[in-house]
Amino acid sequence: MRIIRDYQFVEPEDRGASVAIGNFDGVHIGHRSVIELARKAAPEAPLGVLTFEPHPREFFAPESPPFRLMRGGTRAHRLQKLGVEKLYELPFNAALAGLSPEEFARNVICDGLGLAHVVVGADFCFGKGRSGDADDMVRFGREMGFGITIAPLMERSENVVSSTAIRTALSEGRPRDAATMLGHWHRIEGVVIGGEQRGRELGFPTANMSIEGLHQPKFGVYAVLVDVLDGPHQGSYHGAASVGTRPMFKGEQPNIETFLFDFSGDLYGATLSVGLVDFLRPEMTFDGVDALVRQMQDDCARARDILAAP
Repeated sequence: MRIIRDYQFVEPEDRGASVAIGNFDGVHIGHRSVIELARKAAPEAPLGVLTFEPHPREFFAPESPPFRLMRGGTRAHRLQKLGVEKLYELPFNAALAGLSPEEFARNVICDGLGLAHVVVGADFCFGKGRSGDADDMVRFGREMGFGITIAPLMERSENVVSSTAIRTALSEGRPRDAATMLGHWHRIEGVVIGGEQRGRELGFPTANMSIEGLHQPKFGVYAVLVDVLDGPHQGSYHGAASVGTRPMFKGEQPNIETFLFDFSGDLYGATLSVGLVDFLRPEMTFDGVDALVRQMQDDCARARDILAAP
């Protein structure tokens, strides 16, 4: 998959794609249906996605609480798995935000990227002040010569599938409900960083990763599926992970600490993808280290049973 980050200087081979447009935070089943429409609308054209980095909400409200389900790199990995050939990941800045709907259609879609076909959701808004909508995109497509498809909103169990609904499920400790809407386990991906090595001292060495900038799931302990994406220990593992601030040790910065079952090795600097499967319990404090260790043993036993089930 090629990643193109400038709509003003585009190689000839990167023009003419059929693309789905949106932020695609989480790449949930609704997003996938939009991408599939782009594939079917122009099967002879390269399949593409047009998205933005940073997320426009981060640009307009930089002080707002973290909300993203995945970082840009994680999103790119997920889109590549779906067969996307061209990822147009445009920098969202003041210049792009200031384009009128017509300027966005003409300068970016038509003249800049030379797209053959675009697919947007029925609730799609674009241009300065979000003043353009899906009907405007249809009109511009007719005027400027690119194809346009409007994708209906997807519903699951009488609720519209959305990144907001997925965040709510994760905040309430319902990762399986989130996975139903995502079409995959919600994954936290990042580089393993150094910690205080308390887990190692307790007999549960953990791989520590930052969750800065990401939506925070309900704090507590989870049964998890772990993919080590690079390095000598690359592969898939089962495990248990703690998400939160470690109240037993008066932690402050939220992170995720993952214990891989039946694993021995150094993971510092490796990139991990940790899939949340089941919420086991909330964060707790204990009367002492022995009580904590007993609880961790119970957590791991429960996680093993859950992950061993079909």
